[in-house]
Amino acid sequence: MIYRLRNGNEIRGNEWQDRFLSLLYGTLPGRTAVRLLIRPTVSRIGGAFLGSPLSRPLIRPFVKKNHIDLSLFKPERYSSYNAFFTRKIRDGLRPFDADPSRLASPCDAKLTVFPISEDGQFLIKQTPYTAKSLLRDGRLAGRYYGGQALIFRLTVDDYHHYFYPDDGRKSPNRVIPGVLHTVNPAANDVFPIYKENSRQYCLIKTSAFGTVLMMEVGALMVGKIKNRHPEAMAVSRGMEKGYFEFGGSTVILLLEPDAAVLDSDILANSREGVETVVKAGEGIGCSLLTRRG
Repeated sequence: MIYRLRNGNEIRGNEWQDRFLSLLYGTLPGRTAVRLLIRPTVSRIGGAFLGSPLSRPLIRPFVKKNHIDLSLFKPERYSSYNAFFTRKIRDGLRPFDADPSRLASPCDAKLTVFPISEDGQFLIKQTPYTAKSLLRDGRLAGRYYGGQALIFRLTVDDYHHYFYPDDGRKSPNRVIPGVLHTVNPAANDVFPIYKENSRQYCLIKTSAFGTVLMMEVGALMVGKIKNRHPEAMAVSRGMEKGYFEFGGSTVILLLEPDAAVLDSDILANSREGVETVVKAGEGIGCSLLTRRG
């Protein structure tokens, strides 16, 4: 899989993982195995193992295979693989864009942007979705018809903490139970993963970007969503919202019509079907509401 950096250079993703997931989701025996892996009991067993000291031997090979620079993270003796996976980055390494008119990325991820049509439909890797099926709330979904869906896909080598993209007041979280497919595009060719996976969302009322819907999507095996603020409250730009336990996961932002324009490189890459590598706090677009104001 190819990702594109903001400077235009391209890098290759984890090809072994891509091949494995293509085999898992692209063959009949693989899909039979998937039905077992997404069962809650299997996920609980996997989570218990990854949260135990028995999983510590997995850490060193993972670091080596994914070229993770541990000097970027706060020093710690990890008690389990999940303790390592949820490690904290050193202070100051993810500063948020100081310009209040700039939309900031909520996480480290591979980003694609999709227009939401006037009937609420949008395509992710040629798989059709609707805002209504994503949210299970037709009235709320209508607010985002004609807007944009920003899909931030976190792979296993990304920093798995995520942050509020702007100042505002958030609603209580809504939890939508589901299963846990991988968020790799290989699964999206077979299953409508963003309609099936466990997910949570809240609304953030901001002055610069209107009412932003922020959703977290869990992923294969564990992929647990750990949100820090389930209640309604005031939030600030760059404040940590939560983190994912082990598993590639996804953060989704839905923007209302004419709320913001995304940077030209991200839009061009998205039209080509190429994901753009972004970091938490990095500016990715500009408010249209402040321009009109």
